[in-house]
Amino acid sequence: MEDLLLALRACAEPTRLRLLALAERGPFCVMEFTEILGQSQPRLSRHLRLLGEAGLLERVREGANAWFALPEEGSPAGSLARAVLARLPEDDDILTADRRQAARVLAERARAASETFRRTGADWDEMRALDLPAAAVEQALLDLLPKDGIGRLLDIGTGTGRLLELVAPRVAAGLGIDASRAMLALARTRLAKPGLTHCAVRLGDMYRLPQPDGAADVAVMQMVLHYAEDPAGALREAVRVLRPGGRLIVVDLAAHDRAEDMHRLAHRWPGFTDAGMAELLGGAGALPAPAVTVPGPIDIRLWPAAIPAPHEAVPVLETIR
Repeated sequence: MEDLLLALRACAEPTRLRLLALAERGPFCVMEFTEILGQSQPRLSRHLRLLGEAGLLERVREGANAWFALPEEGSPAGSLARAVLARLPEDDDILTADRRQAARVLAERARAASETFRRTGADWDEMRALDLPAAAVEQALLDLLPKDGIGRLLDIGTGTGRLLELVAPRVAAGLGIDASRAMLALARTRLAKPGLTHCAVRLGDMYRLPQPDGAADVAVMQMVLHYAEDPAGALREAVRVLRPGGRLIVVDLAAHDRAEDMHRLAHRWPGFTDAGMAELLGGAGALPAPAVTVPGPIDIRLWPAAIPAPHEAVPVLETIR
């Protein structure tokens, strides 16, 4: 009962309700909250601390910033926070003004991230850079996934968060991991929309994922491994965070000989053969299933695999539906 009373007391303040309502749209940092609410950082930091102590906001440290978001849907604290927010009037003048300010801040966040990429000359849309059939790849990936009830999905190397946006209707919770803060800024902007609040992104390294063993039901690595210094290590880490019976899908370039593209885009590997990928997946502890090809200037291959239960022989699957 004490935990419930603590949470209810934390909610019972106008600024803290406004913070919770904003966090329902997606994660914000303290500086963004100050811009939206027009209040001082020390004042808002105190409110955020109280909400965090009550379990109503989760705080994730990322470099010099800390991001605040609602707890996961279905958790006791997350359910309570959303139940309180459901009772707020949609047409409240203060909340409406906050939403307008939040939209401005999100647009500025996306603009700043895009400017960073333009300044550094990075081409973060690799599909476009290689003239690859992005829509066909997305559809092939969706065809490999169940229509709903996926549970927890982990997108390793999430980039701009496009995959999380696509699979959001099918998953209970989605988490994207990326090593680029600028990418994550774009992803957070993409996910700050209705219907996407159960998806989030975090700064992380694919060799040391910020997830416990067996935390995910499905993991996807899309256009990641050809940059990896140690593909085998990255796959072992992906398998570690998947539960027994979970599914891994690797989406990457088929083996090719376009050396100029490798140099221009700093690729580490010239794609992968089916035999090579089967060896990598098997070495990581996964059971490969038949691959799917999406033709293009460079073929894209989708390699699904299953995670066997301990001491259980699991047959190679023809599909992972």
